[in-house]
Amino acid sequence: MEAFEELAEALRSRLIERAREGAAGAGGLEEEVRGLVDAEAGALPGDERARLCDRVVLLATGLGPLEPLLADPAVDEVMVNGPDAVYVERRGRVERTEVAFGSAGELMHAIERILAPLGRRVDEASPLCDARLPDGSRVNVVIPPLALSGPCLTIRRFRRHGFSLADLVENGTLARDQADFLAGRVSARASILVSGGTGSGKTTTLNALSGSIPAGERIVTIEDAAELRLRQHHVVRLEARPPNLEGRGEVTIRQLVRNALRMRPDRIVVGEVRGAEALDMLQALNTGHEGSLTTVHANSPADALRRVETLALMAGVGLPHAAVREQVASALDLVVHQARAADGSRRVEEVCEVVRVAGGAGVREVSAEEGTGG
Repeated sequence: MEAFEELAEALRSRLIERAREGAAGAGGLEEEVRGLVDAEAGALPGDERARLCDRVVLLATGLGPLEPLLADPAVDEVMVNGPDAVYVERRGRVERTEVAFGSAGELMHAIERILAPLGRRVDEASPLCDARLPDGSRVNVVIPPLALSGPCLTIRRFRRHGFSLADLVENGTLARDQADFLAGRVSARASILVSGGTGSGKTTTLNALSGSIPAGERIVTIEDAAELRLRQHHVVRLEARPPNLEGRGEVTIRQLVRNALRMRPDRIVVGEVRGAEALDMLQALNTGHEGSLTTVHANSPADALRRVETLALMAGVGLPHAAVREQVASALDLVVHQARAADGSRRVEEVCEVVRVAGGAGVREVSAEEGTGG
């Protein structure tokens, strides 16, 4: 039995190497495994080869202890902080599970099984990895020596159908008057910035807001890892690409924003601005591409504007700070700020209009009366 497991593990490793090298055949995984077993273990009886095929497929695709968690539709995120510490998020609450891996090696095998089909890998020379599963779920991996408690794996589940504004009203994220006001402003081509902390639901709200864009408009979405699911038909989805193992081939959000301007968009939706692409976004909004939507990490609406300013300055083009502030004041119309409460619920805390103040841009909260009448 020990020799059987060693052979199955060796074949699994060969399979992973072939996937990394792009040498996998055109057939399915089972066909690939069957050919490998026939070539490497042809002397075994037929029933033993069949059992070996089943074992290699399981080793190559199964995620062991994580499979029940990923099969649970209530689980939004799986967080593995080492082999014996697995947490999940359900309905906004993070809780520890009883799930555990037998060893750090077993956890690393599960990570390899996730990354290998995507053509990605982690090792001591490259201990960080971001990837997107075929179903759209986001994966982040950090391994030793950076992760001191063992390999860390985070999987953010992808919702195939995003929430609408009506859904956000129903679950308490948004008030009815706010939803009506925002729907009208999106339709009227207001440029909106959604701000908040990590896990506050910014992307969910961005997706809901996009539902108010008229169906006849051409929309280009730009994301670091594709999560948005717009309901319109005329949508072009672009996704950034990290560098390959040789450090080449990277395509950044900034490059995609610049390229989007050549694609005749009516609206540009950027999943999140987190770097120098903020300047390109501001310039796009100030040159005839109003009505675009994006998100940013910030603690308040005012902080959101200051963060966009700071990110734009990171472009390193030598623009005076005052000029960047003017761009922010001219480009953005509204800031929607939301937060995650202690009980796990997400709520829109403020909807603010961007106004000009001495020295640049400021915010003024939109009242319930204005929202209803807007």
